[in-house]
Amino acid sequence: MNLEPDILLPACIAGLLVLATHIPFGMRVLQRGVIFADLAVAQIAGLGVVAAGMLDLTGQPLLVQVIAAGSALGGAALLAWIERRLPEVKEACIGLTFVLAASLGMLLLSRDVHAGERLQDLLVGQVLWVNDAQLLATATLSALLLAVWYGLRRRLGDLGFYALFALAITASVQLVGIYLVFASLIIPALATHRLQHRRISTAFFIGIIGYALGLLLSVWLDLPAGAAIVWAMALTGIPFTLLKRAA
Repeated sequence: MNLEPDILLPACIAGLLVLATHIPFGMRVLQRGVIFADLAVAQIAGLGVVAAGMLDLTGQPLLVQVIAAGSALGGAALLAWIERRLPEVKEACIGLTFVLAASLGMLLLSRDVHAGERLQDLLVGQVLWVNDAQLLATATLSALLLAVWYGLRRRLGDLGFYALFALAITASVQLVGIYLVFASLIIPALATHRLQHRRISTAFFIGIIGYALGLLLSVWLDLPAGAAIVWAMALTGIPFTLLKRAA
């Protein structure tokens, strides 16, 4: 059995980078009651990637990142406006934003002969095929975002939070796909939401085990890595939720 460490190690590093930002942001999303926000922003960031592909800019990765980040920041501004102006129906509006962005992506890809492949990459990602340049760029951005988050989070307003959130998601969507972005944000936060002590460390434990087990299963059973990690993380998190509820 060949575990292909040259492939698995970068994928594990990618998972750690995603978890580093998504666990604290996911806990804040859960606290604010805007669960669909990550899906909406991820989908809007994905629209930027789709638009860059339609403009034949895939050979210019920096420009693709700028377009994706600009799209995500625009989405973040919209979500901040919704939360401020329409708080009583914010979850419905955010959910609708996700559906509209996803539908627009389908329309943009409708005449692309590679639409199925592009859509699959957007949804479930290609975590097994990340490269060193992607990891370095994501690590640098994650370090900056975490420095701002832990240094200024008490002074961040709605727009500041959503802007950081959008930039984190922009990078992670292109590493692991929309489904795994949502899972990394929500599953560890949800599984530990009743914990009073060691919540962050427990959430990271759930996330790391989920990524490691999912990657191993994807190699052993020849499964899509993103989908395998989502299920592995969910099955890792469920016992923590049930044990805490029973206690």
